[in-house]
Amino acid sequence: MKTTFFLGLTIGVMALAQTPPAPPILSPEVSADKTVTVRFRDPNAKEVLFAREGTKPVPMTKNEQGVWSLTTDPLEPDYYGYSFVADGVALIDPLNPLMKPNLLSTQSMVHVAGPALPWETNNVPHGEVHHHFYHSNVVGDDRDFYVYTPPGYDPTSKKIYPVLYLLHGFSDDASGWTAVGRANVIMDNLLAENKAKPMLIVMTLGYGAPEIVARVTTGMRDPNLRMKNMDRYREALFQEVIPAVEKDYRASRDRNMRAIAGLSMGGAESLYTGLNAIDRFAWIGAFSAGGLGEDFNASFPGLDEKANSQLHLLWVACGTEDRLIEANRKFLDWLNTKSIHFTRIETPGMHTWMVWRRNLAAFAPLLFQAGNQPVVTSSQ
Repeated sequence: MKTTFFLGLTIGVMALAQTPPAPPILSPEVSADKTVTVRFRDPNAKEVLFAREGTKPVPMTKNEQGVWSLTTDPLEPDYYGYSFVADGVALIDPLNPLMKPNLLSTQSMVHVAGPALPWETNNVPHGEVHHHFYHSNVVGDDRDFYVYTPPGYDPTSKKIYPVLYLLHGFSDDASGWTAVGRANVIMDNLLAENKAKPMLIVMTLGYGAPEIVARVTTGMRDPNLRMKNMDRYREALFQEVIPAVEKDYRASRDRNMRAIAGLSMGGAESLYTGLNAIDRFAWIGAFSAGGLGEDFNASFPGLDEKANSQLHLLWVACGTEDRLIEANRKFLDWLNTKSIHFTRIETPGMHTWMVWRRNLAAFAPLLFQAGNQPVVTSSQ
């Protein structure tokens, strides 16, 4: 009986030793023609889809080794978020260390290089990104914010810098504009080409009501929760973040040297915060703003044409394929009824970081420029 047992064990071990390891696979693979091939090993899956940022998921093909693959059409140079959907379950690419962080749906990222783009890392002087943590008495939690300082920034000098407060979107965190938006790289390149003024960029956590991003709530669909989120965010910004920045950095306290801008939820927060506090901000930008609601008279009760003499720039941008384009157009129509001047920007694109990186690269050079007049109305 013992002989039979050990013989069977030996045969089993030998069989395992003779089983060849699965061949290594590469994913993602970017080719010279800008196509991207992704691969995912899951021999037991019945269906695997490739879900790329800004597109509908498409089926992948499985080979005899159980590896699913897909090759895209040539892609424009950029950073693209993507995931695999295996039998209905969204998964990151386990072979790819480049991540697109998100509180609700983390994805992998693939980089299709393009040397002329403003978010490509180039051999230019680089600024620094500083990470700060604090306890918010307004919101009642521990939170963070990031501060970009431009190349050559010296905290002991007498030079004062203008400040852009830059807000992320729904389900992002405070790292969104550096980890995905590459705001620091964009500014490095703009400054190296003398296309923008040296400035501080403060990237805050945009949740005044953190429960808005919990999976068990109605989130942005709840108008009361949206307003609570914006009101308490504004309070935390005014009472905690701005004072901390102006205490620890060479930051201007002049409203003419303060700007606020953001994407999606952050775009709505920028408009709501900035247009209700023109005594604090002279430069306001919104990229694909979402979450303002439809009662603009209630959201901006004191806004009228007198604001034109104080605003150096009100810049409202959205992609023409974005689901929020009509809401943005309605807001601009309302601004017209109030005789408020603004710059309208409509570009090709959906509700994606590919649009928002380009928005920042176009918006930042306009800020804090001498002689910039309060109003340019455009309908591109």
